[in-house]
Amino acid sequence: MKPEEKDVNIELTCTEIGGLWGIYLQESMNHCFLLYFLHHLQDKEIIPLAKEAFQISEDRLHTIKEIFLAENFPVPIAFSDDEVNLAAPPLFKDVFTLSYIYMMNRLSMISFGYTASNNVRLDVLDFFTGCLHTSTDMFGKAVKMMLSKGIYDRPPKMTYPKEIEYVQKKSFFSEMIGDKRPLNAIELSEIFFNIERNYFSVLIMLGFAQVIKDKKLKEQILKGKKISEKQISYFNNLLMEEDLLGTVTVSMEVTDSTISPFSERLIFTMISSLNSVDISLISHALSRSTRTDLIAEYTKIVAEVMMYSKEIIDIVVEKKWLEQTPLVTNRKKLQSEKE
Repeated sequence: MKPEEKDVNIELTCTEIGGLWGIYLQESMNHCFLLYFLHHLQDKEIIPLAKEAFQISEDRLHTIKEIFLAENFPVPIAFSDDEVNLAAPPLFKDVFTLSYIYMMNRLSMISFGYTASNNVRLDVLDFFTGCLHTSTDMFGKAVKMMLSKGIYDRPPKMTYPKEIEYVQKKSFFSEMIGDKRPLNAIELSEIFFNIERNYFSVLIMLGFAQVIKDKKLKEQILKGKKISEKQISYFNNLLMEEDLLGTVTVSMEVTDSTISPFSERLIFTMISSLNSVDISLISHALSRSTRTDLIAEYTKIVAEVMMYSKEIIDIVVEKKWLEQTPLVTNRKKLQSEKE
């Protein structure tokens, strides 16, 4: 029997498989959170934006599923609506939905840009560039709405330089023995967004810790919250030392509910995802910093978050919550079986 003809007869490579697999898991998790937010939302301005985000997530899941099915590739189990208890009272206030849409799309812009650059099969590349476009659009809409509501903390301003300068070798070496030059624009922006990202983590961890019942799991969530608070404290203090205002939270976005709307598996997968992003973006900040105190602090932070990330993954594996990313064929095992 002749095999069924395909429009695209180029097999998926590891980069396309890994990218599609990862985004499918991420979007299925995102779909669950947005389903919960939409169920409780009352703000008439935020509802249309949340509905649009929800539809985008559904469309992405559908497209990836179609690609996998066309390739006879197993579709990840991922997350379903069963992971969400819509009967639970609201855990977050409406404004947190806006913060969530803003943060998820900001992080997605970074992720999709990197993933798209690793793909060469054109249908998959088109999918990821489309994802990058919609995430950029949603990010812009979220920022605009946050500004209109007065809940967006703009990055710090700085005085424009009067002329172009070159780095002097003497100033570089003096910095190595303890003198600190002022922060440059790149370092300042990395610090600001690190603080912003960790404020989001503190809020979501606060909500998770409030509803989780298992003592061991609660302790791990609170540990992650403390790590984020430590980063916020260090970088805010650094900004104050530079005579720059530190960034502060605008409002408390967590309710007093103690009934979890999310499964433990969904909660800990989200924490694991945030850890992964944190490691990636702190490492990026480290690579772009040339002040030795920043380099030393980023190095310590990466090590601490990596240790915490391992603890979370160990829990997820122990609970059998982690779906195995596709592995390459174990040739040695195949060879030994035939002997």
